[in-house]
Amino acid sequence: MSEERADLDKIIEKLLAVRNSKLGRLVHLSEAEIKYLCERSIGVFKQQPTLVEVKAPVKICGDVHGQYYDLLKLFEHGGYPPESSYLFLGDYVDRGKQSLETICLLLAYKIKYPHNFFLLRGNHECASINRIYGFYDECKRRYDTTIWKMFTECFNWIPICALIDGRILCMHGGISPDLKSMDQIRAITRPTDIPDEGLLCDLLWSDPDASVKGWGENDRGVSVTFGPDVVEKFLDTHNLDLICRAHQVVEDGYEFFANRSLVTVFSAPNYCGEFENSGAIMDVDKDLVCSFQVLKPTEITGGDDNRKKNTGGNRKR
Repeated sequence: MSEERADLDKIIEKLLAVRNSKLGRLVHLSEAEIKYLCERSIGVFKQQPTLVEVKAPVKICGDVHGQYYDLLKLFEHGGYPPESSYLFLGDYVDRGKQSLETICLLLAYKIKYPHNFFLLRGNHECASINRIYGFYDECKRRYDTTIWKMFTECFNWIPICALIDGRILCMHGGISPDLKSMDQIRAITRPTDIPDEGLLCDLLWSDPDASVKGWGENDRGVSVTFGPDVVEKFLDTHNLDLICRAHQVVEDGYEFFANRSLVTVFSAPNYCGEFENSGAIMDVDKDLVCSFQVLKPTEITGGDDNRKKNTGGNRKR
């Protein structure tokens, strides 16, 4: 085992050492270890395209938002890497109390298992957003702003979308009126900041809205909303079965839209301590049949059970 591999394993071991600890216990990595994670993960992200091709079976997780102990619970239920392959849909930092542990573990797994552990970029992996919503303050309080700048550089390299076996398109936010071809996603060059409008902005910010036909204004003040008609036409045009996205709290941890043409997955249970939502993992099997592991808020705070729901199969075309 190389010294570098030993260092990575040591970092992962340190991050996992609190698994059975009291909620909220911090993990302190050295600045050198964090720099290592940022630099090495950039190297991995550089080697992979902006539209990542992922093979099933894979487990898909939505927003985590710095809820580190809930992330560990997700792995306990879904299987710690490399037992299972994972695709995370972004929003790793902000709002929760332990964004640093959360992003460090995810980057460590990305480095260790680059071909079966995938990270996509969320709208909070953006300096102008996480400067305001908690990550900057956490970095400054626990280290200094140099650490935050390291992560900012790293975030600018994270891929934007994933395509599972050519049939399930995944992103953080949603589709865009500017998106006519998958090659447009592939053509997005990195490193990049997130613009205030246009294709890249929409992929990270847009939302489905059942009350809209076509495209609508977004109450967030950023990007657009899209109706069921837009989703179904998009799937037909691009020969897809499903769009899988995150970005919105949903009560059961997952929620279908447009006759099961789109699913929202949200994986931060009891979000911010203000919502009584469940968190979910979407399990895509080798035949692209999707089922859900649902973790109720009560389970996160001490229960061991989880329930698994089967949707009855992938969308038939």
